[in-house]
Amino acid sequence: MSVAAWFRRHRLAVDVLIAVCFALLDTGNTLVGASWWPAHPGPLAWAMLAVQALADLSLAARRSAPMIVVAILAAFTLALSLLISPAGALTPAHTGNIWAPYATVLAAYGPFYYHRRDRRTVFTVVAILTAIVARVWEPSAALIAIGVLRTAVGPLLGLYFHARHSLVRALTERAERAERERYLLAEQARADERVRLAGEMHDVVTHRVSLMVLQAGALGVTATDEATRRAAEELRAAGCQALDELRDLVGILRTAPDDDQTPSVADLAALIAESTAVGTPAELVQEGDPALASPVVTRTAYRIVREALTNVRKHAAGAQVSVQVSYDESHVRISVRNTRGGRGPAHGPGSDLAATGSGLGLPSLRQRIELVHGTLRAGPTPDGGFSLEATLPAYVPTAEPVA
Repeated sequence: MSVAAWFRRHRLAVDVLIAVCFALLDTGNTLVGASWWPAHPGPLAWAMLAVQALADLSLAARRSAPMIVVAILAAFTLALSLLISPAGALTPAHTGNIWAPYATVLAAYGPFYYHRRDRRTVFTVVAILTAIVARVWEPSAALIAIGVLRTAVGPLLGLYFHARHSLVRALTERAERAERERYLLAEQARADERVRLAGEMHDVVTHRVSLMVLQAGALGVTATDEATRRAAEELRAAGCQALDELRDLVGILRTAPDDDQTPSVADLAALIAESTAVGTPAELVQEGDPALASPVVTRTAYRIVREALTNVRKHAAGAQVSVQVSYDESHVRISVRNTRGGRGPAHGPGSDLAATGSGLGLPSLRQRIELVHGTLRAGPTPDGGFSLEATLPAYVPTAEPVA
């Protein structure tokens, strides 16, 4: 599994880890005197330090509730500022520092990337956060500049990643649309060529054969000897039969091929049920979104599972089969494992099935997988069973020859 796929699958754990890191960072930064920590801390200072850590931990919800996270950190920073001035309950050792925690940098990023419905509200909330962090009520150009820069980094990153995500999605949709159009054009060209061939056969070949039949019939009527008449009649009969066969062939060429029956991963459940019904118990586990796989890959995956189940019925009758198919944005992984068969190929109906094999199933399957740039591993397992594992790229253009 790639690092990006792991992060997508464990987003909550990653967000909690980030929140804990910011809590430790801000706590350490405060204790060393780089923020609002007083020279002689009292109970209130320690209590505010704990509240600051809790406010930092709210970053764990920055994806699901980014506006609430901004509100929590803004409220803490405002309360801290009011306790320092004008309340005077806290006296920082260094009054020229920024008192807001570093978590405000990441918090300001969230609304621009995860909350895209109402940009006016997002700008308003982040502007309020910026005013609180920069302490605009204290006329200090340095504090205001640092505060604005701190809260501007997040929104700029959020806008950049949002624009990049939209661009990548648009380019992906355009590429998929171009592939579909190219495939449709190829199908249309194929259909036009079939119609043209049918027309040529009808107009040219049928015409010539019809003339041969007529001439053979005329020869049979006008011939004086019996041998010539018999040969002419045989020629005429053969010509009539050829015309019938040409008529059938022209009809086939003019009929578009039926692609609706092409198997796909959606038919895997039916394949598993069919295997169970004929005495080979099988279990199917699918992970991820099947829509991530292109049509070529889904057909290949279906054929992999079908070939594996056929081999189990031939060589390990009665074995338990486990089929696992997982999808991510880059790969489709198929794993088919079976236990040791209850009866081997030398006993019962399994021997008849095993004798029907050509020995070309796995080599042919390997060639099919290599055509889509995939890999195949197959071999016995320590418990006496057999394992087949295939890894396919998630996307293969439909219009490529492998389709």
